Amino acid sequence: MVEIPHVIWLRAFEAAARHGSFSAAADELCLTPAAISQQIRALEQHLDVSLFERLARGVALTDRGAAYAQPIRKALLDMERATQGLFGVSQKRVIQLRASISCAALVIAPKLAEFQTLHPDIEVRLSTFVWADRFADDDVHIDIRFGHGDWTDGRVTHLGHEFAVPVCHPDYASLGADLSIETMAAGEVVHIAGSETDWVRLAEHAGLTLGSPSNVVHVDSSLVALQAVIAGRGSVMVLESFAREYIRQGLLVAPTDYRLPVRPSHFLVERDGAASADDLRVFSDWVLSLY
Repeated sequence: MVEIPHVIWLRAFEAAARHGSFSAAADELCLTPAAISQQIRALEQHLDVSLFERLARGVALTDRGAAYAQPIRKALLDMERATQGLFGVSQKRVIQLRASISCAALVIAPKLAEFQTLHPDIEVRLSTFVWADRFADDDVHIDIRFGHGDWTDGRVTHLGHEFAVPVCHPDYASLGADLSIETMAAGEVVHIAGSETDWVRLAEHAGLTLGSPSNVVHVDSSLVALQAVIAGRGSVMVLESFAREYIRQGLLVAPTDYRLPVRPSHFLVERDGAASADDLRVFSDWVLSLY
C-alpha cells in the first residue's frame, strides 16, 4: 500500500500540471523552478512512476500524470474550501439566530433565502431549541421565543397576536362538500403537546358544540403535527403562522373560517450589544414582516 504523499509535493505537482510549466508553478508558489523540480521528482520516486515528460522546451504530463492531476486538484480545492469555510475571516456580518424547531422550519427557513437576497452582506446562522427562556449561549444574538414576553435578558419585540386554525389535507376536505368544524372535531385529530385543549377552547369561544374525536394522535411539536396531517392523518388545530406556508403551497387547507385567539405569542428577543445595532434592526424588521 502506497502512503499518501507529502502535501508539499502534491501542491507542486498540481500547480505544474495546471500551468504545464515548472517555472509558472514556481512563480505561483513563490519557489524556484529547481525547488518545484525537486519536489516533483520526490513525488515520482515515492509513487514509482513518471508524472511528467521532460521536453526540450518545457514539460508535459504523462498519461498517468494526467489521470492523477484531476483528483489531486479536486482534493486540494476541497481542503482549501473547508479551511476557509471553517477558519477563514468572513467578509459578511453575522447574526446568530435561535428559534424553536417548528418556528425555524415553518416560518424562518422557507423565507431565509429572501432575506439573504435582500441583504447579501449579512449572514444569518440559524439554530434551534426545544424551549428557551434566557440566553445560555454567548454566540446567540437573537431568540424567537413563544410566551408572554416577560423576559428580562434582552430587548423584547412582540411579533403579533397569534391565532390557531383547524387545518387538514385537501383530500380530507374533499371527502364531503359540507365538511364542517363539527365533522373535523369528531374525526381523527392530531393533538400538539401543550395545545390539547384548543378544540374545547374553540367551542367555548365560538359557541359551538363539538363532539369527541374518533381517534387522537399525540405529538410533541407543530412541525410533526403538520407532517402527520399532510400525510392524510385527519386535522389539527395549529398556529396560523405555522400553517401559512403549507396552505399557500396547497399542501393543507383551512376549510372553515374559525380562528382561536391564542394568548401566548412569538417575541423577538435581542441580546444587548451582541451584534451591530443596524444589522439587528434590519433583521428584526424583516422577521416582523413575516408575522
